[in-house]
Amino acid sequence: MLNKYNFDISDKIIKNHLLIETWFREYHSDFNPVITCSVDLRNSHYKIAPVDTNLFPAGFNNLSEQSHALAVQAFQALVQHEIGSCRRILLIPESHTRNVFYYESLAKLRDIIYQAGFEIQIGSLLLESGQEPTDVTLPSGRHIMLHPLIRDQDRIKLTDYDPCLVILNNDLSAGVPEILKNIKQTITPSLDLGWYQRSKFKHFEQFGKIANEFSSLIDIDPWFILPEQDYINDFDVYNSESIELLAHKTQLLLDKIQAKYNQYQIPDKPFIFMKADAGTYGMGVIPILDAQEIYSLNRKEKQNMAVRKGNQQVDKVLIQEGVYTYEQYGELGSVAEPVIYMFGHHVIGGFYRVHQKKGINENLNAPGMAFEPMAFQECCHTPDPTQPVSYAKNKYYVYGVIARLASIAARLEQGCYK
Repeated sequence: MLNKYNFDISDKIIKNHLLIETWFREYHSDFNPVITCSVDLRNSHYKIAPVDTNLFPAGFNNLSEQSHALAVQAFQALVQHEIGSCRRILLIPESHTRNVFYYESLAKLRDIIYQAGFEIQIGSLLLESGQEPTDVTLPSGRHIMLHPLIRDQDRIKLTDYDPCLVILNNDLSAGVPEILKNIKQTITPSLDLGWYQRSKFKHFEQFGKIANEFSSLIDIDPWFILPEQDYINDFDVYNSESIELLAHKTQLLLDKIQAKYNQYQIPDKPFIFMKADAGTYGMGVIPILDAQEIYSLNRKEKQNMAVRKGNQQVDKVLIQEGVYTYEQYGELGSVAEPVIYMFGHHVIGGFYRVHQKKGINENLNAPGMAFEPMAFQECCHTPDPTQPVSYAKNKYYVYGVIARLASIAARLEQGCYK
């Protein structure tokens, strides 16, 4: 579908791709990126913006087979540039003992690392030192072997396996386990970026700085790639004063978005997503079209806002501009949104999160969603300005640019938690 409002945001990015790539190269010349990253985007045609950046992503098994070789090359280049002579890698996963879909993702990530030329083992936080490794058979026919972690002074290892690099695929929602504290090996993403202290609001503050710099580069209003937001601390969904403050700030934010819609003659109705400031998996995300809706949240919605992953209490809330998704997938025209995956600053692929039962202003990261791979293979870094912006090669390039900006913001964000 062509740009409904024809504000030429995608066209601006495509026509300035040489300038953009030079800017990215200069930015990354002395810049250590986060090693793994996935970025949820929303495309309303007049606005293409990130709405979530996950530094401990699952879903690698949803990437297309065509993107596998690209992922292998990207991982090789990243580790060689950032780590140098590393040979042995230890991967520490989430503790999803019954989630076979997560284990399929873990197996795919392990395979990419192995085919990039590294030894790779998986160490589980669930297994006690001295326990036998656990072999898990997956529906795909893959196997993963989970090993108990061993602490040896200031190093983390397995029996007869001493890694030089530790990769976390555990988001640390419940805090940093004792066994990982004060480790001298390189551990990435940084423990500082775990959800026990990470803030979505702070991430998007950093994204705002990058979005402003990038927008000046190609002469666009940063609003076209940056969601408006606000934040509430010491929040209690069952407290009337918290609800009053939330409604007040929501109305101010809706008015701010409406002013932008008026400026660009956008006929859509502004809305916001109310979400926990920490956490992932789409938990605690509620769309709001009218601030008065906040006074009538039902019991289920309040429960969703009260706790996040691991039964952690929600006491900080992000209210973020809702970006409509006019992406559609399949013959039924199911609502969809792109999710882009990266190793460092290298885009390796992506997929569409598709939901048949959700609308264009709803959270698609919910039960009933499906995943449809994007054929990224050679589309990531070279658009074709002679083709329309809806051309897959061009659309994926634009998505990759916005995702790379979010990745830079994640790296800058790390300094907020020191």
